[in-house]
Amino acid sequence: MHFTDLKEFLDEKVSLYNNSNFIESDPIQIPHRYTKKEDIEIAGFLTAIIAWGNRKSIITNALRLQDLMGNSPFDFVMSYSENNRHHLNGFVHRTFNETDLDYFLQSLRNIYETHDGLEAVFKANAEETTLQPAIHHFKKVFFSLPHPLRTQKHISDPFKNSAAKRINMYLRWMVRHDAAGVDLGIWKSISPSQLSCPLDVHSGTVARKLGLIHRKQNDAKALLQLDNNLRTLDRADPVKYDFALFGLGVFEKF
Repeated sequence: MHFTDLKEFLDEKVSLYNNSNFIESDPIQIPHRYTKKEDIEIAGFLTAIIAWGNRKSIITNALRLQDLMGNSPFDFVMSYSENNRHHLNGFVHRTFNETDLDYFLQSLRNIYETHDGLEAVFKANAEETTLQPAIHHFKKVFFSLPHPLRTQKHISDPFKNSAAKRINMYLRWMVRHDAAGVDLGIWKSISPSQLSCPLDVHSGTVARKLGLIHRKQNDAKALLQLDNNLRTLDRADPVKYDFALFGLGVFEKF
């Protein structure tokens, strides 16, 4: 497909899927429940971390997670200790269980108490055209407390050739802002131009069919190919095309 035709085709699909109707069937509905910045950040982060598998199951378990935090994520995190660990009993989403959640809550508290919050940690190592080094650094900060080895697997590292789909999706939620109102866009210190597309089976399959990726694996090298191509389509807001790739893959079986 010619460049102009491809851009026109994908822009049309972005307009089709990047609207308020998208929210009600997507995990992004969870952070949309809140208005306080820190509540949005924490609810979004924990939802993104468990965002693999069936979307209905993801949303169900993310809602359960909000309930066990009393629907006040920031207050719950900042007062979290061994005394309220019993609230986590029985929580599980696929391989993410109460042991992992216990550490995640401890680490989030540490990040807000000693690192000025989630946005500041990602901003600290952001590069002009990419946040992948920032994700690598974030993982080091996140696991700087004593933790179960098993819990490390729940945050991917681009420097180990991971596409880090869930963290890139979370960053899209926090950073992108447009009139459609799907992404929350509450982080102003990071630009949408630095974002990378959340690369998964659906978006990867569509991207290959459109010639945006040539690598077979959905890894960090494939993500770089996709990033470079999406930036030629829109340098200021390349990951708006995630809506097009996702919609084509999930809803249209492109």
